Amino acid sequence: MSKLSDFKIKLYADGADIEGMIEEYKKGVASGFTTNPTLMKKAGVKSYEEFAKAVLKEIPDLPISFEVFSDDLSGMEREARKIAGWGDNVYIKIPVTNTKGESTAELVKKLSQDGLKLNVTAILTLEQVKTVADALSVDTPSIVSVFAGRIADTGRDPMPIMKDAVEILKSKPKAELLWASTREILNLIQAESCGCHIITITNDILKKVPQVGKDLSQLSLETVQMFYNDAQSAGYKI
Repeated sequence: MSKLSDFKIKLYADGADIEGMIEEYKKGVASGFTTNPTLMKKAGVKSYEEFAKAVLKEIPDLPISFEVFSDDLSGMEREARKIAGWGDNVYIKIPVTNTKGESTAELVKKLSQDGLKLNVTAILTLEQVKTVADALSVDTPSIVSVFAGRIADTGRDPMPIMKDAVEILKSKPKAELLWASTREILNLIQAESCGCHIITITNDILKKVPQVGKDLSQLSLETVQMFYNDAQSAGYKI
């Protein structure tokens, strides 16, 4: 695979820079978008709702995930139902637990049965995948976001977990598995080979796609040339 069209997996852009989101939308590469309160804070977003509605005005026809931020289930439900009213292409991100470690499965079940499209997030274990799969409605589209990159950060290989997650979610044909916290271009290859439906990916990683399958000797030469050119332009001498 040497270009994006060779991949079957859907690419979702992850971020909260509205200009960057619009740019990616116009490029036609992204199949959807995800964001969260942390990314919004980092981007300097002041009003959650105003930001979301501005994004939806510019991107009306691709899935976009917006996250609840309450820590109690009743608050999450209230926010989820409000967010759902912002647009037909909206997915509501529900964390798999609250900060006390209490499962949100019952809320996921209730909202999914009511037809709300959910993106259940911050999942890292197969037990959590099974719990979420049991809670999701067979009739409502949903996304199950497993943070493969964070699993890898602990020294564990995420691929066996992701492959098993794909099998678990076959019981819910409208549920899509998302490879989250992507770290490098290799993750795109891994997610594709695992059978994941979606991967979140940044612009910096997307730019590396042309290097897929590149001759390593040629890449070595280009690296040496880069070091040489940078040393020359900096005027370094020994």
